[in-house]
Amino acid sequence: MNQALIQRVVEELRGNLTGKFIGKIFQLTPLSFVFDFGLRGEYLFVSVDQASPRLYLIRRRLRDLEKQAVPLTAFAQTLRSKLSGGYLVNISKDPLDRIVRLTFRIETDEIVFRRIIVQLTGRTANLFLLDELNRIEGVLREHAAAARTYEPPPRPQKERPPAMLVGPGSPSEQLDAHFTALDAVKRFDSRAKDIRSKLTKSIRQQRTLKEHLQEDRVRHGDPEEHKRTGDLLLANIATAIRDGNKVRITDYYTEGAPTIEIEVDENQSLQDEAALRFRQYTKAKRASEEIAARLQQIDRETADLERRLQQLDEIIQSRDEAALESFEKPAPAPRVPAKKSSKPEKIPGVRRYLSTDGYEILVGRAARDNDHLTFRVAQPNDLWMHAGDYPGSHVVVRNPTRKEIPQRTIIEAAQLAGRFSQASEDTKVVVHYTERKFLSKPKKAAPGLVRMSRFRSITIEPKESVSRL
Repeated sequence: MNQALIQRVVEELRGNLTGKFIGKIFQLTPLSFVFDFGLRGEYLFVSVDQASPRLYLIRRRLRDLEKQAVPLTAFAQTLRSKLSGGYLVNISKDPLDRIVRLTFRIETDEIVFRRIIVQLTGRTANLFLLDELNRIEGVLREHAAAARTYEPPPRPQKERPPAMLVGPGSPSEQLDAHFTALDAVKRFDSRAKDIRSKLTKSIRQQRTLKEHLQEDRVRHGDPEEHKRTGDLLLANIATAIRDGNKVRITDYYTEGAPTIEIEVDENQSLQDEAALRFRQYTKAKRASEEIAARLQQIDRETADLERRLQQLDEIIQSRDEAALESFEKPAPAPRVPAKKSSKPEKIPGVRRYLSTDGYEILVGRAARDNDHLTFRVAQPNDLWMHAGDYPGSHVVVRNPTRKEIPQRTIIEAAQLAGRFSQASEDTKVVVHYTERKFLSKPKKAAPGLVRMSRFRSITIEPKESVSRL
């Protein structure tokens, strides 16, 4: 506001507020206040924001002011205490300066006069409360008051150009409309900037997470390479040449079967080293699958965030306040009945193991548990096995992918079938195995008894060679 406009507002305020008692004080922001002079819906608005200092009458609903108000600062509480019961006796503007003085008469045990100084002076904009001797009793921006007696700030070399107010109404009505529009623009820009900043931050976080996951996948190594090395170590146990922490073996997977060199732990047998590589294979395979799924999810989420960012830019371009409001607070998703939490499957009467290749192996306990495992739990393409000619547990290798089960997993499951049979103390035992779909239950047969329409057999050493879940 320039001096000419301030003078017009002061003249308007002088006619409306002189002789009026000051009532409630509302603080809207740290630098803006509303004073109630009992004008029935009209209030004096004062802001000493350096970017846009102003003073004029506004028309608002009381409940809207109460809703917008923030707790009073120490300065506002001082104003309320020192001006209580006072009424405005004069309002004036300093000549050649953007300073307005509101003088109040307060009648208590004695008559005193106090002034509110409104500095609408840009960078030095401020509010002061003075006594009748111009001594400072309160100041909004404390750092601006070096002395305790009020002195106006130095006048600027150059006066602001006059504001162009057009349209009907008083200076206050025109200023209120003008600054309300400006504030709406600033609010829109501020909200849009904040939302855009959050979106771009989320996109950066997703991209960073994707990079970290890709690095994790590299650190786990190639699962097939771990498995290949383990198989080669087992295939070369009799012919491998060891030299410290290096071993030379024949690469049967490469044309011409060349000799290759592999680093191993010199204190570990080749069988143990192969087992280590198989464990690395299982771990790397799981990690690769989990990371692949997570990367797909991140790509979907990033694409969604980028679409929202594009929508936001279109809203900003069109300056659509309603669209920005709905964008910031999207409509709540329709309620759907809560699903029961999916917990790990619990199968009573069953021991659970995990093969080196990552296949789940289920081992029944008693005869009725065997029946339940074979005819209720096992699927048609799962592999079933049992020690030949000995009572024992039914063993099921789950095969959800319906692919061929690796020979190593078949051996590990067969070892469990022998271990949990009456032949567990034998050095060798024959185990029959077949797919579950080739089994049937004879009528009125005892629990655990099955009929196999086809099967194969394998001779193994009974033992628990895999970890139990």
